Parts: sequence; structure tokens; C-alpha cells
Amino acid sequence: MNGNHIEVITMTNAVVHWEIGGRDLAVLRDFYAKAFGWTIDDAIEDYCLVRPVAGGAGGALMQTRDDISHHVTVYIDVEDLEGALRSVEALGGTLLIPPTRINDSLSYAMFRDPSGNAVGLLQGGTLHRT
Repeated sequence: MNGNHIEVITMTNAVVHWEIGGRDLAVLRDFYAKAFGWTIDDAIEDYCLVRPVAGGAGGALMQTRDDISHHVTVYIDVEDLEGALRSVEALGGTLLIPPTRINDSLSYAMFRDPSGNAVGLLQGGTLHRT
């Protein structure tokens, strides 16, 4: 910041996706559709995609199971999952889910940051239809 001016810095590796998970997907879907007017599409079993709106990243709602608690997770766009995970681990993060293919062009991984937050990485595109 310089005087009364704010310097705008373009962020690399933007947040490109998010998930909200809970025990009852139908309740989550109804709540967010009505509360915020979100358009929500079925994707795979226990997982719905929330369409992005102008100025925001799209996301998802998911049904959690006994081994996964309710949560909110963000996903960061990276060009190299393996390289990003090496950096994360060198800085004190821990691997949760190794690089995993979602489809022909998209892969993800997850890590836990030094404060214990679970964070996702996406490589290769977007989950959302344009």
C-alpha cells in the first residue's frame, strides 16, 4: 500500500472450486438453492455441482459418510500437482490424498496445512461445464 493507493497484485494459483459437505445432501441442496438462488446440478452419486456465477468460482455440495465429517474445502489451481505437493510438504504441510485422476484432463490432490485445514489442489481444468 502506498499512501492512499492500494496496489493490486494478481494472484497466481487461484481458488477455482469449493465443496461444502454434510450428512444430508438433500437438506444442503435445498438450503443453498433457496438461501442464495444457486443452480445445482447432479454430478455423481452423493455429489452435486453448483454453477459458477459472475465473479465467483463454482463449487459442489457433497454427502459425507461416517469417515468424513462436515466441512468446507477450497481447491487451488496448479500446473503441477507433484511439484505443488513437494512445496507444501517442504513448508510443513502433509499429504492427505495423493494425485488422483477425476477424468481424462483433470486430477486432484489434498493436503493438510500447518494449522490443520484440509485444502485441495486441481490440475488440468475445471469441474464445471461452460
